[in-house]
Amino acid sequence: MSFVVFDDVCKTYDGLVNVVDRLQLEIGEGEFLSLLGPSGSGKTTTLMMLAGFERPTAGHIRLRGESIERLPPYRRNFGMVFQNYALFPHMTVGENLAFPLTVRRTGRAEAEQRVKRALEMVRLPGYESRLPGQLSGGQQQRVAVARALVFEPQLILMDEPLGALDKQLREEMQLELRGLHERLGITTVYVTHDQSEALTMSDRIAVFHQGRIQQVAEPQAIYERPSNLFVASFIGESNRLPAQLVEAHGDGRCAARIAEGTVLRGFAAAPCGVAAQAVVAVRPERIAVTAASESALQDNTLAGVVEETIFLGGHLRVRLKCAAGEIVATVPIQAAAAVPPAGSRALARFPAASTVLFPA
Repeated sequence: MSFVVFDDVCKTYDGLVNVVDRLQLEIGEGEFLSLLGPSGSGKTTTLMMLAGFERPTAGHIRLRGESIERLPPYRRNFGMVFQNYALFPHMTVGENLAFPLTVRRTGRAEAEQRVKRALEMVRLPGYESRLPGQLSGGQQQRVAVARALVFEPQLILMDEPLGALDKQLREEMQLELRGLHERLGITTVYVTHDQSEALTMSDRIAVFHQGRIQQVAEPQAIYERPSNLFVASFIGESNRLPAQLVEAHGDGRCAARIAEGTVLRGFAAAPCGVAAQAVVAVRPERIAVTAASESALQDNTLAGVVEETIFLGGHLRVRLKCAAGEIVATVPIQAAAAVPPAGSRALARFPAASTVLFPA
């Protein structure tokens, strides 16, 4: 039995448009699940319904098989971490952490031990007497996480918790939170609009768009085998070329011909009949760029002209103009010597395993 189940859940505020539309989602115990999507896609509303701050308009939310949509938030035993930390500025770190224990009438000696353990979990031992204003942004966020853990919740909900941090600190905290989850094994539901954050931290990712889940899968599957064009475009970057399907096999393998006549082989994201219009998607980092004279044209090879190369530290960003359209490639710096200069003819090659075709 799944730990949390959303069963045909809908949420509307005006009675006309569902902010969350017929949501079907199962969350396993001990799982780190990210709800990923653009603003207004329904991910935060889903989290608020799970927390108990919003009630579903229709459907059921079940915890260990029991319906909880009418259960008030304080009886759900969930920890919550917000983007703005929500720490009491007039209380010390120790008092902030002890507050949820005081509400639950935990004994003083036990509360002190739990506060100490929670601070050790987030690597802030000895910070009990400091005020939140005396801490850095990253330290405040760790205190907020510790406060969500201190009463030993059965589930932790995080709503864009790293959004207020700078890039370097955000990346450090991603690894901290992931490591903490691996040590404690507490079921975690994490809302974010940052694709790299979701890919880095999650066991699975649920991609939201217009109130519906587009795909739920492990990070690698989401990235390598997106279920539709929205997922392919929202997760990372993709080159997209219009094409016509010329082969379709039962195992998902297929081939399509693009405008210039070149055949591209790959895998179909959804059933698509021969002669149907399609879109071919290829990730920039899967494309190798070499001088045009090195090889004759073959499947999954496009000829073009290098329009520009941009040095980005660990890789080159190469833009090529091909007959079928523009192609962007991300070339590792080790292979940069093979990339011809701007204005030169070049070949862009990519494997069939990294080529995904979508019905147009």
